[in-house]
Amino acid sequence: MKKLLLILVVVALLGGLLTAAWWPMSRYLAERSRPQWRTAKVSRGKIVADVKSTGTVKPVLTVSIGSFVSGPITELHANFNQIVKKGDLLARIDPRLYQANVDRDRAVLASRKADVDRVSALLLQATRNEQRAIALRKGDEDFISAKEMDAFHFDRLSLAAQLKLAEAAVEQAQGGLETSLANLEYTRIVSPVDGMVIDRLIDEGQTLAAQFTTPELFKVAPEMDRKMHIFASVDEADIGLIIQAQTKGLPVEFTVDAYPDETFYGEIEQIRKNSTTVENVVTYPVVVATKNPDLKLFPGMTASLSFQVDERSDVLRIPNSALRFYPLAEHVRAEDRDLLLGDTDKESEEDAEREINNDEEKTKNKKRLRHVWVENGNFLKAVEIETGITDLKYSESLSGDLTDGQKLVIGLKTAGASD
Repeated sequence: MKKLLLILVVVALLGGLLTAAWWPMSRYLAERSRPQWRTAKVSRGKIVADVKSTGTVKPVLTVSIGSFVSGPITELHANFNQIVKKGDLLARIDPRLYQANVDRDRAVLASRKADVDRVSALLLQATRNEQRAIALRKGDEDFISAKEMDAFHFDRLSLAAQLKLAEAAVEQAQGGLETSLANLEYTRIVSPVDGMVIDRLIDEGQTLAAQFTTPELFKVAPEMDRKMHIFASVDEADIGLIIQAQTKGLPVEFTVDAYPDETFYGEIEQIRKNSTTVENVVTYPVVVATKNPDLKLFPGMTASLSFQVDERSDVLRIPNSALRFYPLAEHVRAEDRDLLLGDTDKESEEDAEREINNDEEKTKNKKRLRHVWVENGNFLKAVEIETGITDLKYSESLSGDLTDGQKLVIGLKTAGASD
């Protein structure tokens, strides 16, 4: 009997101990199996909205220098990246043929001038002969017949006409000489502007043939250190924002692959209206001006541009990672699970109908209803918000039950991960 009683006491004690340990153990196991969430905080600060694009760096002006005459290159005085002044000799074409033409045309001109002197002398002689004949005829009409008088008269007129021909021949010869002198001058290839030689397309000894097309010899870019252009292509959906940014004088940031850690700045100089359509995508060229004092920007570089189109200061900012998070239904409290079955924006039927009937107006409206998720016991709770402008990291919160510093769920924790 005593032994049975002892057994019952021991069993009762063990049962009590197990019962006492059950609740802490169950709570521990429940806490251990509870999902651990990665979170990001709501904060206050500045948001800068931008439009991304790519473009090509080009000089403001590129002057192509060619040759008007043909011949072999006998001298070459300019090289790549050389700084030249207006009038500097860049190259010379063999001038011997053109010098010979000049000498020939000078001789022709001298000959024509001498012919003018000869005809002038003959005309003077014919004029005096006619005057003497007129004087003699006045004294005695029978001394010189009318036929002889006509001969003197028309001889003078003929020589006067010959003088005009000789003078015209002088002008023609003068024009020929000036043409030859110009062609001789064209054998000197000079720079028409101050600038840098960014391309040289000839070598010494090369023969040029300029009969049909003007061969390109050099490309000179003036004032590359003062200003460069970036030609960007902007989608038609964003061009309105770019126009507003130009009106407000908002800056443009860009980077190039040559200096990935350096940010360059510019301003919108021109928005051109000649659209380009590629695979049904319409884009417009936007010209961005930037300074280049260190000549770091080379023609042809590819620039990644960020056009600032709007800015908000001291606004409530929601991490974009929280807006992208989409939980499983098993992790969401029962009253919010309907949000996962349809549109996460959960607009009312009236709003949905309004969106269908007035889609264009809805597209223009940048304010959108969204949901973010916060911890609520063992489940997640949806918080409806209205977003404004956005950048790469944050979106503006226009309305919603959020406070500065509040934690928003952005995903499940993995082993070794932290907030």
